[in-house]
Amino acid sequence: MAGYQIVTDSTTDITAEMIEDCGLVVIPLCFTLEGATHRDVPQGGMPIEGFYEKLRGGAMSTTAQVNAEEFIETFTPILESGRDVLYIAFSSGLSGTCQSAMIAKRQLEEQYPQRRVEVFDSLSASMGEGLLVYLAVQRQRAGLDLDGLLGWLKENVLHLCHWFTVDDLNHLKRGGRVSAATALVGTMLGIKPVLHVDDEGHLIPVSKVRGRKPALDELVRKMEETAIDPASQTVFISHGDCLEDAQYVQRRIQEKLGAQKFYLNFIGPVIGAHSGPGTVALFFLGQRR
Repeated sequence: MAGYQIVTDSTTDITAEMIEDCGLVVIPLCFTLEGATHRDVPQGGMPIEGFYEKLRGGAMSTTAQVNAEEFIETFTPILESGRDVLYIAFSSGLSGTCQSAMIAKRQLEEQYPQRRVEVFDSLSASMGEGLLVYLAVQRQRAGLDLDGLLGWLKENVLHLCHWFTVDDLNHLKRGGRVSAATALVGTMLGIKPVLHVDDEGHLIPVSKVRGRKPALDELVRKMEETAIDPASQTVFISHGDCLEDAQYVQRRIQEKLGAQKFYLNFIGPVIGAHSGPGTVALFFLGQRR
């Protein structure tokens, strides 16, 4: 049996099949839509197409972080089985979930002094967090012990690049990422912002592009600028119910950079509540974020 269990949360936006294949324990965040609260469980909660259909119809969704008690309930059976815990957390720059895990860590390490609970802030979101977790699992399988994997994560987390564009500025307006005036003018002029997640795990607008295809091309250009050996990379792409646009980005990367291994999936409802339908996000390893 492995000496430690990797745990993460549902904001990785990876598929249920990948979760199973990687042997992950995943803690679901919650979202509330039309007065009902749902757990973000891959292939076990609200159908994702239905979620985006409701957003397109004008519904608004809110989200909630995981509390310390939920972490304690998840971590305790792992510790009692004789394994340590490595929790790779949703960015502290976007959620208080990581802080809740730290509270649980302190309590459990008092209860189980022979065991370790390590909380690693991914400073990442969506399939950026998912890619970091996926790469961590590969290194665990290659034999890295807990300290070795923590060292690898610390060395590489700020090479995990997130680039994305949204189709509807109003969702960013609701989250306070752009002003109401910017959203109104941008919508009228067909402006599509290009954003990334910075070194502190915050969501930052970087540039504005007029038109959808130019915005998608800008994601590819960002990868061209900074990717490390792109032809050999595993590239993750997530989307807000716009698979054809995600596939367009994949084709452009294949043509221009030679990458061949891709994973595409929906942006889940917790991230999607803030980014909205039509979001396309690209994740890869680069020289810098």
